[in-house]
Amino acid sequence: MSAYISVLKLRLLNGMQYRTAALAGVATQFFWGFMYIMIFEAFYEHALQTPPMSLKELITYLWLQQAFLAFIMLWFRDNELFDLITTGNIAYELCRPCGIYGFWYAKLLAQRLSSAILRSFPILIVAFLLPQPYKMTLPADFTTFLLFISAIILGLLLLVAISMFIYISVFITMSPVGSLLMFSVIGEFFAGLTIPIPLMPTWMQNIAYMLPFRFTADFPFRVYSGHIQQDEALIGILFQIIWLVILVLLGRLAFQKALQRVVVQGG
Repeated sequence: MSAYISVLKLRLLNGMQYRTAALAGVATQFFWGFMYIMIFEAFYEHALQTPPMSLKELITYLWLQQAFLAFIMLWFRDNELFDLITTGNIAYELCRPCGIYGFWYAKLLAQRLSSAILRSFPILIVAFLLPQPYKMTLPADFTTFLLFISAIILGLLLLVAISMFIYISVFITMSPVGSLLMFSVIGEFFAGLTIPIPLMPTWMQNIAYMLPFRFTADFPFRVYSGHIQQDEALIGILFQIIWLVILVLLGRLAFQKALQRVVVQGG
């Protein structure tokens, strides 16, 4: 574990150096945040039926989405790992005295953490200071806040486990762009990043509830906003843990199978 913790610390410190890029990202995310809020505000004003989420809950949901973008976006990638696979330099990784799956998992986790630390606090601070109806609200109570923290951390660990399958698939497809698009389009839609899951048709919600993607974004954000009650949140956190164990075990197995196909030529 010491090797994994060391790479996590080093990558975290390295990622914290890109402050200018983070500020540019913050400005971009404010633009997208306001745009989404205005779109949904117009939708709510002309809705024929009462939507399953209140506008207040939805606005908080959207600001959390922008603040923790690095935690929830599947297209957030490490091109260095793609290059290792496609160029054959994976041979150097095989020489490391530790498991590659855990080593890469730690690198990807640190990359997302450093980006979120730099971007999330400015977005959250400004979102709380905005006038109505754009203002983000606090959780209902401290228990809800603790449940949200647990859910967002488990959601991050779960998303990294899912993203590992993108890199594993590149061993077979040798196409980082194809694998990234396939996973990100499907995963982000059923995570509720395009449309919150409660606003989807019933048959589509049923599909989303059967997949692990919603536990990375939709679930923790709805816990914070109060749309998911505390009893239901505890059950959801249990499912997050179950999905995390399953995906890590399947990922390690798939990674070992992929490494058996690796052929490195040259010297």
